[in-house]
Amino acid sequence: MQFETLTQDIDGVRTVVKVIGNGPAVLALHGAATIEGYDWARGLADRFRVYLPFHPGFGESAAAPHITGMQDMVVHNLRLVEALGLTQPHLMGHSMGGWMAAEIAAVAGEKFAKLVLNAPAGLNHPHHQGADLGAIRPEEFPAFLAHNVEVAARYFPGGSECPSADAFVAARDREGAALGNILKVHGMGHPNLGRWLSRIPNQTLIVWGDKDRMLPASQAPLWQERIPNARTLIVEGVGHFAMQEDPRTVTAIGDFLAR
Repeated sequence: MQFETLTQDIDGVRTVVKVIGNGPAVLALHGAATIEGYDWARGLADRFRVYLPFHPGFGESAAAPHITGMQDMVVHNLRLVEALGLTQPHLMGHSMGGWMAAEIAAVAGEKFAKLVLNAPAGLNHPHHQGADLGAIRPEEFPAFLAHNVEVAARYFPGGSECPSADAFVAARDREGAALGNILKVHGMGHPNLGRWLSRIPNQTLIVWGDKDRMLPASQAPLWQERIPNARTLIVEGVGHFAMQEDPRTVTAIGDFLAR
């Protein structure tokens, strides 16, 4: 099964969406970079039609220098759902995409079916802090992304699923600028996000690798206690890239969405 490529103009921003599979729609939002790609979605494609948009300025989508915070991304994605003609798709997000999905569900959860938050960023609790990205040396990133370092290393220069080193660096520079726009106001989160989560009406699955060094799994109970209809899946022996390290994570997500 091959990925299709759709292109939508969202408020003047050329937005590229990869699509695969057949069945109920799933809108899946990536994190703060596109390093790990989207091949994981093949694990859902036998049961769902998965829509994987590149955020403005990331991957194949055009830049959007007007973006000045996560609220712009919430509106962008709500417009994208309308442009794609999706009616109550499932919504899922990883890392920064999880934070994005949570904010979308808090303001417009009725437009979606179920919600999956995979190691979501955004809930900056002083006793459960994520890694300081500025303090991580480039060569250390694979170990922060996967417990089995070899899994993450394949997406970095020299790895089997990485483009040339020059292309990798160019992509990170471009995506870093786009990320800076999203984080311009409050950084990687919002001080009131914890107050908003009680508005999420959707059945929610919180997924976390117990060896996550980027965002600690000790945050999972904080999300579950704030979202009214939530439960948690802790995946043992994997890190931030839980879906890449253990494909059974994707199967478990599919089982939750299918019920």
